[in-house]
Amino acid sequence: MLNRVATVAVAICAAIPLLVAGAPKKDAPAELNLTDMDGKRVHLKDYRGKIVVLNFWATWCGPCKEEMPMFVATEKEWAAKGIVFIGASLDERAGQKVIPEFVKKFQIDFPIWKGATADDLGRLGMGEAVPATAFLDEQGMIFARVQGEIKKEELTERLKWITGDRKDPAPNPLLRNL
Repeated sequence: MLNRVATVAVAICAAIPLLVAGAPKKDAPAELNLTDMDGKRVHLKDYRGKIVVLNFWATWCGPCKEEMPMFVATEKEWAAKGIVFIGASLDERAGQKVIPEFVKKFQIDFPIWKGATADDLGRLGMGEAVPATAFLDEQGMIFARVQGEIKKEELTERLKWITGDRKDPAPNPLLRNL
């Protein structure tokens, strides 16, 4: 019996490091490093201290074209309240030449970054398709995600909550509009 207890104790002690290593880690701020329209490296961490709406899109994406005018209008309304909008294009290198035309057509005034990939989407928990939108708090933590085309009321609900007193329950942290 003593051998059996000793064997169980050794097994438990041996498993503790594995349990700790496999334990969920504390969430870390979102990170994304891309290139702006001038070819300069840009970093999401440089926006810490600000609330950020990060929209992943592509010039060839129909739903992205549908929601972009709403983002442009909403950015004009919320920029005065300190909200930063960033558009991250998933256009591959060959397709990036049409991004300036897209920006001009939709009169986008907020920063547009290029070079985003499906790996970036996956790493940030955004799903596998565009459009996808992440909402980041002042610490750079993603507090909400919308996979697929976002609706105006969904965008506004998240912006009102994050700029308010945050006493009411947070909006649904993950919407799938696919």
